Amino acid sequence: MGLKMKKLKYFIWIFATIGLAGCMEVAQPDDIEFVEYNTIQVVDNLVIDDNSVPIFPKKAALTTDTARRFSVELPRRCTVDWDAQSVVSVVPDEKIEIVRLNVGDPLPELTVSNYDFRKQSVRDTLDKLLAGTDIAVIEQEQIFERISGAIVGGNLADAVDLITHLGRAYYSYDEKLGELKLFSHGKWLIKMPKNEDIVMAILDAMHGADVRNVIVDWADNTLVFEGNYQTEREVARIISDIASKKYVMAWDMDVYRVYPRTDNPIIWMNMLPAFGEKNIKMSIPGVVGRTLVVGPEVNTKTLQEFLAQQANVVLISQGHFVVPDGWQSRFDIGQCGKEERLETDLIVGATAKYGDFGGKDKIDAKIVLRTSNGELSSFTIPSSVGDNYVIIGIPTHSFVTTPETLISPFAELVIFMSPRIVSIVNPADVPDDSPLVGDALRDWLKE
Repeated sequence: MGLKMKKLKYFIWIFATIGLAGCMEVAQPDDIEFVEYNTIQVVDNLVIDDNSVPIFPKKAALTTDTARRFSVELPRRCTVDWDAQSVVSVVPDEKIEIVRLNVGDPLPELTVSNYDFRKQSVRDTLDKLLAGTDIAVIEQEQIFERISGAIVGGNLADAVDLITHLGRAYYSYDEKLGELKLFSHGKWLIKMPKNEDIVMAILDAMHGADVRNVIVDWADNTLVFEGNYQTEREVARIISDIASKKYVMAWDMDVYRVYPRTDNPIIWMNMLPAFGEKNIKMSIPGVVGRTLVVGPEVNTKTLQEFLAQQANVVLISQGHFVVPDGWQSRFDIGQCGKEERLETDLIVGATAKYGDFGGKDKIDAKIVLRTSNGELSSFTIPSSVGDNYVIIGIPTHSFVTTPETLISPFAELVIFMSPRIVSIVNPADVPDDSPLVGDALRDWLKE
């Protein structure tokens, strides 16, 4: 009986299951709804789609690159009119004056006599000098010099000038507050001549001396710079030298990147038949590259025509710089660059003198190529007035910083430099507008 009941229960459960399945409607494939999903992009755990607002990382509070490169000086520096170039130009001598700014009010008319000081700080020396007056000495910037000296007699202004000069310090007097403030840095204004080449000579010599806090007002030909005692002395030497020299040297430059059209280097020996042996005067090797001293027949136009036979030539920078006789100056390729390029980091430095060179009048120049990694190459070049320089054989790969590059291993940098002499003379001796060429040029240079 028990067994029959179990069988009956199993039959009932089976029929019930079958009946339930029969009541269920089987879903057909056509009845299934498929949902399409767009492809999504995930960047830094953020979903990016067509309606997303761009999200940028926070940028440091630094001057933007294009604003940093802005300079009123660049149109003057970064253009060369090769058609109107003159290898010798004459400009009138004009006074150059340096004036210190922020000197404050005049000091009181007091007399100083028999005042000695030994190994004292500038502040202590002035405190002792001004004891008994209503003037307080305030050291705005720390001054480390210890000074010694004696003042036999004179007025207060002369005494303060001497003490601060010995201590390589500067002062500013405020009469209303009765304060004499001391500084280790100063600010000066240079009243410059009107001739642009002389102005460039001052600027380039200051750049060569690494004087960087310079502001030029081209409208009234003044320049403002800041610095310490050493900066003041360096600039004063530059001004003194320019005022006393008969010449300054200038260079006009084109800088090219040359891409050979085949997997072969530029055949520079072809210059000899192309221009004639008389026009290739000297060949000066460097650690990297070589400088050719060439005659005036080799100029920017003829050089590009020669190179175009073997390669594609791209002008990457152009400009000029001026060197006071015996000083150092520099030309920053990137400053006058047509766009950001590998060679942007390159600097062409130069020192030069014009005069007697073994019994002949020559331009005695040293040209140095530098990058942020140090000196790349240098050349000592004696040349005559009217000669040009062509620096060749500087591989473009010298400026590549990655292990691999798409630039051909035969691509190279070519620098064309044309030196000029700017003669500074008494205004009464400035010649008329007749061109200085041929015999007239030779006669002028002998004077």
